[in-house]
Amino acid sequence: MSRTIKLPACKVNQCNLREEKYVNEKKTSGENAVTNLQQRKERVAMLSVASNSFLVVFKVIVGVIIGSVSIISEAIHSGMDLIAAMIAFFSVRTSGRPADTDHPFGHGKIENISGFVEALLIFAAAFWIIFEALKKLMEPHEITHAGLGVAVMFVSAVMNYFVSRRLFQVGKEADSIALEADAWHLRTDVYTSIGVMFALGIIWMGHRFFPALHINWIDPLAAIFVAGLILRAAYVLTIKAIHGLMDAQLPPEEENYIRDVIMRHPTIHGFHHLRTRKAGSSRLMEFHIKVDQQMTVLASHNVTRELKQNIRKRFTDCIITIHVEPCDGDCSNICLDGCLLPPEKRPKRQPDPA
Repeated sequence: MSRTIKLPACKVNQCNLREEKYVNEKKTSGENAVTNLQQRKERVAMLSVASNSFLVVFKVIVGVIIGSVSIISEAIHSGMDLIAAMIAFFSVRTSGRPADTDHPFGHGKIENISGFVEALLIFAAAFWIIFEALKKLMEPHEITHAGLGVAVMFVSAVMNYFVSRRLFQVGKEADSIALEADAWHLRTDVYTSIGVMFALGIIWMGHRFFPALHINWIDPLAAIFVAGLILRAAYVLTIKAIHGLMDAQLPPEEENYIRDVIMRHPTIHGFHHLRTRKAGSSRLMEFHIKVDQQMTVLASHNVTRELKQNIRKRFTDCIITIHVEPCDGDCSNICLDGCLLPPEKRPKRQPDPA
């Protein structure tokens, strides 16, 4: 014969207080982690602004002195990167604001908008570089102090490599499209700087050992090569930004993780209408679950809370909406597609309407 043990009211209250304290401590810890990550995002975005400001001035001065269109094109590229870095810094700060009355889903979309604006700026810079390079090809001129240009490109490549590596690290950790876009801009700068450095190095060696050889056409050709890389980066960034602005669903591996969390819960009879999207670094998801029709409201609420906790083990920044329905045997074909009951307990599939 089983006996029900009843705890005194004071003991129950103590247990509830301890549980509430634990939940509050976890919530505070999570908020502190988000705040620290936001601060690092803003710091690394400001680092990008500072480095690009220095490189723009540095490249413009040297490019004008030695008359190199490829270095001036690189200065324009860095100028676009500077604007992009400033936009990224603004969007990172804005996206970190909590949801409010006017923006109940947060401000994450501004990162996608900033990525799209950055891409348009890069397209404009690339076409301007091609235009200037074609003029130099038709009207070639002598380049002096090519060795100085090589030194400038080396400094640019080294600075942008380390700054872009830091942007990639924080951008990946924070899942920030704005920081990742800024990082790709600078990484592209690394590759183009190496290309321009190589072209100027050939010109410098040619002037030194083969003074009669006219190879100044290599400089505008390198500038066109730079523009081609910039156009490719702009295209990739545009596609990624539009993908977020159009509320495209999460990648298959992420949706499969959500499905796996739902399917592993022992009290869920089925699920359907899973919809996901992303706004900046925030993921938004909603789905319907089927539970026993005799289950209480409190018990079903606990089920949804457990689902959210398990999903947030992987996606810390997410908004989850779960609709609970009774599993009463009256199932549509959509419901049957996500049925988790044993085959012998499942209702028969209805024929599709003609």
